[in-house]
Amino acid sequence: MSDASPSRVALVTGGSRGIGLAIAARLAATGHRVAVTCNSTPPAEAEELGLLAVQADVTNVDQLDAAFSLVEEQLGPVEILVANAGITRDNLVLRMSDDDFTSVIETNLTGTYRASKRAIRNMMRGRWGRIIFISSVVGLGGQAGQANYAASKAGLVGLGRSLAKEFASRNVTVNIVAPGPIDTDMLAALNEDQHAQILDLVPLGRIGHPDEIAAAVTFLASEDAGFITGAVLPVDGGLSMG
Repeated sequence: MSDASPSRVALVTGGSRGIGLAIAARLAATGHRVAVTCNSTPPAEAEELGLLAVQADVTNVDQLDAAFSLVEEQLGPVEILVANAGITRDNLVLRMSDDDFTSVIETNLTGTYRASKRAIRNMMRGRWGRIIFISSVVGLGGQAGQANYAASKAGLVGLGRSLAKEFASRNVTVNIVAPGPIDTDMLAALNEDQHAQILDLVPLGRIGHPDEIAAAVTFLASEDAGFITGAVLPVDGGLSMG
């Protein structure tokens, strides 16, 4: 890498597969030292991609703190945080249990708050940091059957922009990427009719690829994105235009 783009320490939460793994792989290919959190089994590609896999549930404060400490010990202070860990518990509101609602908020929103709070300590000391939240177009426009998920992803916008204002003076940027329909396990679970309905809504007429989210994140994590903070970047084939 050139002097203008030094190698940084990056941590991707929920980086064992799908979008998270694609982001971690691209950051590593760019020259960064990258760690990923996983709830159970580390990604099979971790060694090949040069990733440090650490076990941590973002809803568990002690596990999250231990993960950060391990990354700091083996790679150095986290300078790039990509908060990607998330779950779904889809159902119509009248059929949704309180646990279905609160567990999604706890993982997707509160877990991101905890990870950010832990990462910002060292970013402030180093007077450099990049935090990127992985939200969703569902958080921008809502979706029937996903009130919990939409609320959690919309909350990331408010959280991210608040942090952007709080820590801008310390040269820490905070941005939000909002993916549309992406070729992941979540999308693969839908039937053909559901796929067709989604494609009808996307102006570009196709499903996105995890690497396309990773490309956006890698740019926002770069030196070149130093004057961008508090931005919400839809990567959705035009879906969020309405």
